[in-house]
Amino acid sequence: MTISRIPSNLRLKGFVRLILTEKLTGPSVWTGSEITGEASRIHELTDGEIASLDNALSSLRISGKSFPNFVKEDFQIPAWTERLRFLSAELEDGRGFYVMRGFPVERYSEADINNFYYGIGLNLGTPVRQNPKGDLLGTVMNVGDPNDRETRVYETNAYLPYHTDPSDVVGLLCLRKAKSGGVSSLVSVASVYNEILENHPEYLGLFYRTWYYAHLGEVIPSLSPLFSYNAGKLSFRYLRQYIELGHEVMELPLSRVEREALDLFDSIAQRDELRLDMILEPGDLQWANNYTVLHSRTSFEDYDNPERRRKKLRLWLKMSNARKLAPEFPGRNGFPAPNKQIN
Repeated sequence: MTISRIPSNLRLKGFVRLILTEKLTGPSVWTGSEITGEASRIHELTDGEIASLDNALSSLRISGKSFPNFVKEDFQIPAWTERLRFLSAELEDGRGFYVMRGFPVERYSEADINNFYYGIGLNLGTPVRQNPKGDLLGTVMNVGDPNDRETRVYETNAYLPYHTDPSDVVGLLCLRKAKSGGVSSLVSVASVYNEILENHPEYLGLFYRTWYYAHLGEVIPSLSPLFSYNAGKLSFRYLRQYIELGHEVMELPLSRVEREALDLFDSIAQRDELRLDMILEPGDLQWANNYTVLHSRTSFEDYDNPERRRKKLRLWLKMSNARKLAPEFPGRNGFPAPNKQIN
C-alpha cells in the first residue's frame, strides 16, 4: 500500500499523520450488491449452541447472580468457543460484520435475555458503558424527542444516518421488529474510501484532519479525524449529527468545503450498490466492527400497542484483538463510569 506524509499544518502534538493513497483490498472491501444472497454472512444457531446457552442460564440462576453482576467465568458456553473465535477474527480481519440467527427470544424472560446477551458479550470481549448513566445494555426504541438536538438518534423512529458507535464492536439483538420500515443497512468503509480515493482525492486531507465530536463521553466535545491509517489498517469514526453539534458547541461552525466533504461522504455511503440492507427478525443478532463498517436504519412505523413496538438491545464491546490505533485517533470504548467524565 502507498502512504503519504501530510503537511505540517495537519500535524498534532508532534505526530505526523499518514494518508493512505492506494486502494484497499481484501475481505473488508465489499458491496451489498455482491454479497446480498450469500449464506456465509448469516449463521443459524445450532441446537447445541442453544442448549449451551440454556445450561449457562441454569447455572447462573443457581449461583444467584444476574446481569450485570457476573463475570465470564460465571457464564460458560463451551459449544460457542470456536464460533466466537471465528466471529472475533471475522470482525477484525474479515468483512467486519456477522449475523447470528435463531435466538429463541420468545421463550426467554427479559432477565434471561439480558443474562445470555451479556454473557455472550463477556465471552467475546469486554462490555462497555453506553451512556453517562453507565448502562451496559442499551434499549433501542422510539422513546425520545426528535426535536431535541441532545436526543440520541437511536431513541427516535426517524431515519438513522450511516455512522459508527464509540466502541470496537457493536451488537444489535432484535426482540421485536416494527410494523413497517426499520430496515438495517451496512456499508463497507473500505469501499467508500476506495471511491473517494479514485474520484475525489482532493477531499482526503479534510477527512484526515481533526473534527470536534459531541457525545464521545466527554463534557466538552473532543477532536478526532474521520479516517486514520496506522499499523497497516484504516480506521474510521463518524456520526455527522454529533460532528455538527460538536462544532456548534465549540462555536466553530463547519465551513462550506467541510460540509461539501461530509455531503460527498454521505452520498457515496448511500449508494444502492454499496449498501447491504436487511430486516432483522426477532432472534437475529447483528455484529459490526465500528472502525470498518457503517450502520444505518430507515425510518419506521410502530404498533400502537406498547408491547408490540420495535425493540432491540445494543451491546458495545472492547475487543482484545482490536487494531492498534494512531495517537491522534484515540480509542473510544464507551462512556466513563458515572461521575467520572473527562473535562
